[in-house]
Amino acid sequence: MLFISDYPGQKLSLLIRPSKDYLDMSYPMNSGRCTVTVPLLQKMRDSGELIAMLTCYDASFAALLERAGVDILLIGDSLGNVLQGQATTLPVKLEDIAYHTAIVSRGSCGNALIISDLPFGSYGTFVEAYSSAVRLIKAGAQMVKLEGGLWVVDTIRFLVERSIPVCAHLGLTPQSVHTFGGFKVQGKNDLAAEQLKKDAESIERAGAQLLILEAIPAALGAQITALLTIPTIGIGAGSECSGQVLVLYDMLGLTAGKLPRFVKNFMISQPSIEEAVYSYVRAVKEGTFPAKEHTF
Repeated sequence: MLFISDYPGQKLSLLIRPSKDYLDMSYPMNSGRCTVTVPLLQKMRDSGELIAMLTCYDASFAALLERAGVDILLIGDSLGNVLQGQATTLPVKLEDIAYHTAIVSRGSCGNALIISDLPFGSYGTFVEAYSSAVRLIKAGAQMVKLEGGLWVVDTIRFLVERSIPVCAHLGLTPQSVHTFGGFKVQGKNDLAAEQLKKDAESIERAGAQLLILEAIPAALGAQITALLTIPTIGIGAGSECSGQVLVLYDMLGLTAGKLPRFVKNFMISQPSIEEAVYSYVRAVKEGTFPAKEHTF
């Protein structure tokens, strides 16, 4: 199990295999782990410690993921795909995210940071963005996530100035699926790569405290991570990001059909879901995931 230290400069490298007795404890007994906060994520990034993030949609999985050492629980609009059976994330409503945020928050013992997506159509103006973000924070989120480049910079600044932590999202942003013409790798040519770098720097200057990079070449993921001082979380963005995220149902092998290249099924050869999640956390922390076959 990963025990997270909040002492500046101290390596967060205690990856100790939990005993069966420890795994059998109910989640409130997991008191040896420090609470993951926005400032702690920055300390982890600064000390070179990798961040393990997974999507989460309910109370039971919130407890399980925290026991397994996951640092961030993301209530993603991916729930539209894996829970609602939607082809895209576009139909997901703010009410859906707020509901799942509330139940994840109730299941959490407070160790992991909870981030909630602002769904499509909920942050088109400053007023909409603030109203939507406040609703999610009141439901139990500690940070909100939004997608987009330069057009969301002023929105990010507006939210951060009002004490709402923001995670940005660049690359293959699923809410822009129609603009992209499908789910395609982004930043493959020089012009697109340079634009993503500019977007990332502008987002950091606006005050975002975290940045997700999705489906971009590994070399570009490394370059953007080196450009920034805030942590980057990769999903199909290479191994040089400050951490990794996957959709929970994907990494447990529950998603039907063809999966993205960046997905690994961690349930294979594992006796339980908790062991599979622990295996994911360990692989992220040790830098063995993603491997070359999971990158572009």
